[in-house]
Amino acid sequence: MAVRVVSGCTVFRTACCAPPLPRAALLHSRFHLRPSILRGTPNWGPRLGGLCLRKCSFPILVDSVMEELKLLRSLKRVRASSKVGLLSSDVWILQKGTLLEFCKDSERTLLAVAQKPDGKRNWMVSDQNGITSSIKPQQITYVVPGVENFNNEALADFIQKAQELLDPSLLEYAWMELLEKNRSVTAEELAKIIYGGTQPLECYCAHLLLFKDDIYFSTVKRKGSCSIYEPRSTVQVEEVLHQKRVKKASENELQEFIELLRSARAMPHHSKPPRSSWTIDEKICKRIEALEAYALDVFKSDEQSRTSGLILKAMGLPKMSSVAVNLLIDIGYFPVHVNLDLLKYNIRTEYSDEVLMAAENALNCSSDPDEMIRKDFTSLKIYAIDVDEADELDDALSATRLQDGRIKVWIHVADPTCFVQPQSIIDREAMRRGTSIFLPTATFPMFPEKLAMEGMSLQQGRICNAVSVSVVLREDGSIAEYSIDNSLIRPTYMLTYESASELLNLNLEEEADLKILSEAATLRLQWRRQQGAIDTATIEPRIKVINPDDPEPSINLYVENQADPAMRLVLEMMLLCGEVVATFGSHNNIPLPYRGQPQSNISTSAFSHLPEGPVRSAAYVKIMRGAELDFRKPIRHGVLGIPGYVQFTSPIRRYMDLASHYQVKAFLRGESLPFSAGQLEGIASLVNIHTRVAKRLQNSSLRYWLLEFLRRQPKERTFHALVLRFVKDRIAALLLMEVGIEASASVSIGVHIGDEIKVQVHKSHPRDDVLSVKEV
Repeated sequence: MAVRVVSGCTVFRTACCAPPLPRAALLHSRFHLRPSILRGTPNWGPRLGGLCLRKCSFPILVDSVMEELKLLRSLKRVRASSKVGLLSSDVWILQKGTLLEFCKDSERTLLAVAQKPDGKRNWMVSDQNGITSSIKPQQITYVVPGVENFNNEALADFIQKAQELLDPSLLEYAWMELLEKNRSVTAEELAKIIYGGTQPLECYCAHLLLFKDDIYFSTVKRKGSCSIYEPRSTVQVEEVLHQKRVKKASENELQEFIELLRSARAMPHHSKPPRSSWTIDEKICKRIEALEAYALDVFKSDEQSRTSGLILKAMGLPKMSSVAVNLLIDIGYFPVHVNLDLLKYNIRTEYSDEVLMAAENALNCSSDPDEMIRKDFTSLKIYAIDVDEADELDDALSATRLQDGRIKVWIHVADPTCFVQPQSIIDREAMRRGTSIFLPTATFPMFPEKLAMEGMSLQQGRICNAVSVSVVLREDGSIAEYSIDNSLIRPTYMLTYESASELLNLNLEEEADLKILSEAATLRLQWRRQQGAIDTATIEPRIKVINPDDPEPSINLYVENQADPAMRLVLEMMLLCGEVVATFGSHNNIPLPYRGQPQSNISTSAFSHLPEGPVRSAAYVKIMRGAELDFRKPIRHGVLGIPGYVQFTSPIRRYMDLASHYQVKAFLRGESLPFSAGQLEGIASLVNIHTRVAKRLQNSSLRYWLLEFLRRQPKERTFHALVLRFVKDRIAALLLMEVGIEASASVSIGVHIGDEIKVQVHKSHPRDDVLSVKEV
């Protein structure tokens, strides 16, 4: 028969006992019976549930119980101290065979039997798992009283009996009683209250109830391995219970979320729930956002970090950002080829309604302040040359041969200032973006797409506003004359680099103007080289991805040789335009973003033994010094071999080009300049932050898709690789010619810089940015 003492009454349990009284009734009971009072009493009263209770006066009964408890408590302490003993420092003195509980680690406590001392303070113990180890005194959480020479083999039976005897509900009843009397309690005292005795098993069970309890009692004092507990107030208990209910509800919600993740994870790709479905429910959305923050390592709060950690743990996954990425891919929230940098850098990919409305108004209501002073160049044959998928066309070219044999060229640049003015809402948005971003999967323009494409961009066969820079070249390629004018043009041809090169090779008589442009480009290149220019032409990859959200999207790879005639032609004309604008700005004291780059202290002649092309260019790049900016006067650009340079030819794509247009066009109109040198410097500082981010994003995205392209290639495919340099011993930096990507590999003895070898791709992991090739 077990005895339960409940807040003012004693309930006896037998095989035929009635259910315990309701809690409300227990709380209002005002009588108190002790099993020790009942035992051995000759006079029995009326029977209750098969037992008899002696009639007695309640106040006398309560006093008797309290006196008995005090006596038993003092006897217990004497008995326990005689068997175990305490040091003056409140550290238990152990003996061989002492039964104790100790803390194995932060999450586990084990029952053990003391074996022998281990040094001055430690003890060797044998725990319930049969493992012998040395423990420190501070690891002991409880010494079971009244035990001598406990047998290790009886540990399992002792633990099993303790588990059978444990009843956490008893703790609540004891709490109500002790709270009413405002009494603290030890494990032994609690054992006496709820079990009616202080046998070792009862004391240990009482200790377990108290030690593991986090609701009703709190530890107020500890002497060695003996703790004293006091009952929490009703308010405190209610608060703890409320927190537990909240925690339980949260755990249930988490479990439901985990089941959602597992279900979505198991679905085939075409059946996975759409991304938008994860954001409908607020609680689900917050958990998804926490996982996304973990994947991108951009936590907004500690709560997000904690939530994502709980989710990964519940899924049985390690806490790693790459694991979170893969999980979000597996459930369909991220596409397989998600661009993490695009999300991490928080790139602006959409425009606000306010900006879109302003762009629409600019298209419909704009007026041309330069209409009366524009020169008509619509009779010229004009070539616009760019990549085949270009969305925005900023520039076009014309040329003719003068009667004296000299060449005159025009660089026509789109004029977006017809639609946007400094400090307007569209201008501020463009400044915040800094540049258009061109990725293999998408383009994010600096201006709203409709405004850029329909209003600002040059279009074949349509009369377009432009700023035309005309230049007459001397025979050596230097500038003889120049002018900058607002103009009207009608582009004749829209050519890709490939088609322009084909036309040049065909040498058609009707395309003599294109041939003159090529001749001018050759003169300019020769002149720049004489001025110390460094030729850094190499091969450059370009990728266009179709349907990038598909698991296996189509990848179109283009490898462009910058030494190609058409690319040389366009590059030389763009540099010529930049030199003219810098000269114009200098002569007229116009603050502009003048770019320069000092030459390296190492002479380029040191690399003359290297073959021209990618190998020599790669060596030059290694010794180049950083670029510089001045906003008051031109500075020499040693790498380009020109006395000054201003980027001017991409005002739809680059904000600093647009700022240069604002300055030059205000001067041409005779108006005050919109920006001082100091203001330009401040704008450049802000814009350069965004352009650096954009450049990192473009480079990382290009590399990802190049690696994905290589991952898909047959293992047996071989590639031609050019040896650029040796990194260490026989480890060489290689340029894969068919792909335009650099890699490193160990090469055979006898291979030299500039040699071409054959390699195969050993590993290509886009997500981990891993590329490994080997010579074959």
